Amino acid sequence: MSIKVTAVFDIGRTNKKFFLFDSDFQEVYREYSRFDEITDEDGYPTENLNALENWAKAVFDKMLNNPEFEIIALNFSCYGASLVHLDENGNVLAPLYNYMKPLKDEIYDSFYDTYGPESELSRVTGSPKLGMLNTGMHLYWMKHTKPAVYDKIKYSLHLPQYLSYLFTGVPVSEFTSIGCHTLLWDFEKKDYHAWVYQEGINEKLPPIASSRKTIPVTYNGKSIQMGAGIHDSSSALLPYIRSISKPFVLVSTGTWSISINPFNKGMLSAEDIENDSLFNMRIDGSPVRVSRLFLGNEYKLQVKALSKYFKVPEDSHKKVKFNQDTFFEVNKDFVPMFKWSSIASETMPEKTKITYTKFEHAYHQLMLELVLLQEKSIRSAIGNEKIERLYVDGGFSDNEVYIQMLSHYLRNMKLSTTDSSLGSALGAAIVISDVTLEPKFLRKNYSLKKHRPLTLK
Repeated sequence: MSIKVTAVFDIGRTNKKFFLFDSDFQEVYREYSRFDEITDEDGYPTENLNALENWAKAVFDKMLNNPEFEIIALNFSCYGASLVHLDENGNVLAPLYNYMKPLKDEIYDSFYDTYGPESELSRVTGSPKLGMLNTGMHLYWMKHTKPAVYDKIKYSLHLPQYLSYLFTGVPVSEFTSIGCHTLLWDFEKKDYHAWVYQEGINEKLPPIASSRKTIPVTYNGKSIQMGAGIHDSSSALLPYIRSISKPFVLVSTGTWSISINPFNKGMLSAEDIENDSLFNMRIDGSPVRVSRLFLGNEYKLQVKALSKYFKVPEDSHKKVKFNQDTFFEVNKDFVPMFKWSSIASETMPEKTKITYTKFEHAYHQLMLELVLLQEKSIRSAIGNEKIERLYVDGGFSDNEVYIQMLSHYLRNMKLSTTDSSLGSALGAAIVISDVTLEPKFLRKNYSLKKHRPLTLK
């Protein structure tokens, strides 16, 4: 007898994943793929959208005919800040432009001269000036530099909604994509910002649909409930939101460490924006306060340099265990030692100067300096709210030195780590279900582990 399952495409920049989850949200099947990037008309690397489409349809068709499973629902979790432009016949008009593609200064000058000041626009839209990472700026760029293409656009869809469109044929917009530092949404007015209407860009954006709702679609003769898609960061947050009743901050660690506060009640200040805070959006359109830190990227660069300096293997950092005596030693007469390569900090020296003779001591110093930046980022996400619970997932959740130091500096908070490698995919499955998650969901599904702060000597 076949198992009834929910299918999810979880599309990252590098890995393209397909999952099947049973009624208890347990993974019963997964499939991964990767594609080589192609280039756009300017030679800049970009996603091979055609390869992604062909793979998605081939995988889904294959699993739809697998007698072990009965797919009853399908949803999509994807990286954000990326748009697919369609003409009136549903044909793709342009490459899936890379959100790191640089824009010329005259684009910014033209935009902010017309709609500025930058600080106020950033504040009300929760969107720092991030170039193509602001999909509103992407559309402004298209209109003013590629008018022949822009004029043919019937709809511009964020990537999760485009994948949904591939299977449903129904173009929609959706809150978590609209509200992800796009520069499009006015969080005070709870509507698109005035500049969007003045430019007529709203006409290129299809009607907003709830990420909770599904469309019944007959696909290859089978009736399947299909979702509108969801932004991956917002999706990863959902299992926590649905199973935890008290306010919390989630720190999702990796190349970027993203501190997420879904219990924010106020607007961002100009100072918040300067401190790299921004808004994401929950599925109901309410703001999620987010603070970013380029933690994993900086960590990778610094441990490589440390390994070279001490003439040890490059994976030596993985073997370092937290040592309380070493921690107190480097903390006793603490002076910042590392000059960051990809993080701006007022306290860093003009150049890195290692004063230790042992790799383990220098590593503890490095982690101490990074954790102090992390603490500041978390407090920025908390703002003025009273929040006592902190969850850490992602790559640093099993870094003992990071977790022990973080629990020390945030000893007023209850810190727990989770193993949520399926987080965004699970969220996409959960959002289109009507299941209420039990309080023990994280413990059962996410290997929840509580941590206690150091006992001070």
